[in-house]
This record gives sequence, structure tokens and C-alpha cells, in this order.
Amino acid sequence: MTPPRLALVPGEPAGVGPELCVRLLQQPRDYDLIGFADPRSLRAAADALGLPLTLLPPDRPSRTPGELALVEIPNPVMPAFGVPDPANAAAVIQALLDGAQGCLEARFDGLVTGPVHKAVINDGGIAYTGTTELLARQAGREVVMMLANDIVRVGLATTHLPLRAVADAIEPASLSHTLRTVDAALRGDFGIARPRIAVLGLNPHAGEAGHLGMEEIEVIEPVLAALRREGLDLIGPLPADTAFLPAKLHGFDAVVAMYHDQGLPVLKYSGFERAVNLTLGLPYPRVAVDHGTALDLAGRGLADPSSLIAAAQTCAQIARTRRSSGATP
Repeated sequence: MTPPRLALVPGEPAGVGPELCVRLLQQPRDYDLIGFADPRSLRAAADALGLPLTLLPPDRPSRTPGELALVEIPNPVMPAFGVPDPANAAAVIQALLDGAQGCLEARFDGLVTGPVHKAVINDGGIAYTGTTELLARQAGREVVMMLANDIVRVGLATTHLPLRAVADAIEPASLSHTLRTVDAALRGDFGIARPRIAVLGLNPHAGEAGHLGMEEIEVIEPVLAALRREGLDLIGPLPADTAFLPAKLHGFDAVVAMYHDQGLPVLKYSGFERAVNLTLGLPYPRVAVDHGTALDLAGRGLADPSSLIAAAQTCAQIARTRRSSGATP
């Protein structure tokens, strides 16, 4: 079987993304990487780290440490480390869309992305809530955000919403889609024959039988009952404050949280360095780092590459699983 070919996008050029990519390139790997970036930002990062970097034409992927096949996406401004420039917003977005388009056209088997600075993209005149939403629009798919490490996988019923908007967004169709998507990904991407999924309630104590909110009774419980009849193994709705206890997590293949900060703090506390961000429901695997641009660390050689390394390894493994099973999402 030929090795997976992965598109690699560093993200914000003034952040730690370029240097994390340079560190990733020093690692032994059994997959091919094709970068989408400005070569100047990668070379500047390599020089700052004192690490070797050889950039090759995009049709010459190499697994030799320190080498990267590159599709050049020039930035209008070469930023200083830690000082992003909104003038580069369009180039950052183009790199993401071009790498993803290559996946849609089956030229690549997956997409690995570094951190993007949301505020800088918006300051550059591009409405942007996150790469998950960007790729979903491009592919014309409804997707689900999942973060995962070696301890727990957490899927989100809602993503980047103000807290006061979350309750209205928990509705039967979208929750059903989230749970079906998570179940399908656990089966098709992670090879789990019968996934067991914990579903959190929205309210404290999962609503306390309606005394602390009715969303569990009116929305979540009916959805779970309907999907159980379809064969999904769903446990809940569970109180969020106890669902992540180690003894309980041991029996689950994933947890579905109702909103961003309900599930992700626990995941990040349990293993931030190895955590990755997956976009479920795309026609290709997309895996990203689970951290931001860390502008204060850029160019200083202090940024930990573990999340990007884990993201590339996870993306390659999912690509192999899909290829071997002939799965078409």
C-alpha cells in the first residue's frame, strides 16, 4: 500500500505554526507531506531553530528528515515573529482552501493544519469563525468538531457560539446529525465495531428531572431514544460534572458535549500536549493542532510540537483505515 499523502498547512505565519512544521519534518514518518505556505516563513522558522530545511517542488514529496515538498502561497507581508499582519489573511485562507481542495480532488489523502489567528483573519476583512466551519462550507457538508487525546474523545453538539445561544441551538435534527456523525467516525475512522457514546446533558445535573431545565426531557432524551432504535449505543443524558470520572470514561469510546467549554477543558487538562482537533463528516480526514498561535512563543524555540506530530500521525492512520476499508464518507 502506498503511503498516505497529506497536505500540511502551517497557519498563521507570525505564530508557532511554521516552526512546529519544521520540527515535524525532523521526525521519522511513514506518510508523505506536501506543504502549502510561504517558503520565507518556513525558512525563517528553521533558521530560528537551527534546524535543517530543504524545500522541494510539490510533485517530489520526500520522507527524508528536514525535507518538504511545497506549494508556494506567498504572503504579501513577511511578518516578524509574534507580530501578525492582517494583510496576510487572504494568503492564510488560500493555503487552507487549496490544501483542502486537493483532498476533495483525491490528490491528497488528508489535511493537517496548524493554528490560525481568528481575530487577525477578521481584521483582514474575511469573516471567519474557524477552520472547521471554513472547510465545511467548501465541501458542502455538515460537520462535527471532535477533540481527542490518548484518554478521551470529545465531540461537540455546538461549537463557536456565545453561551446564551447554546440552548436554542440544541434541537433534534442537529443533535441527531452530531450523534450519527460521531458514531460513523468511530466505526469508519477508528475501527470501533460498536461504539459506546456518552451524551452529556445541557443543564447542571442533566436537568434534575426538569427542575433545572427542560432541554434534557424535551430534546435530548427523545433524540437518544430514536437513535437507540437505529442501533446506536448511547448512554445519557449524563451530568457533565461526573461523566468524565476515570471509572466512567473507561466504558466509553467518546463523549458528546453540548457546548465547547463543557467538554474541552476536561480533555485539555487530561492531556493537552497530545490532543488533536478532528473535523468529522468531511470527505477526507482533517486533523489539526489543539492549541492557538502562541504568538508570545513564536521564534523562541519553546513551542511543543507534540500536538502537530500527533495530528499528522492521526490523519495518516485514518487515511489508511479509510483506504483499507474502502470507506467513502
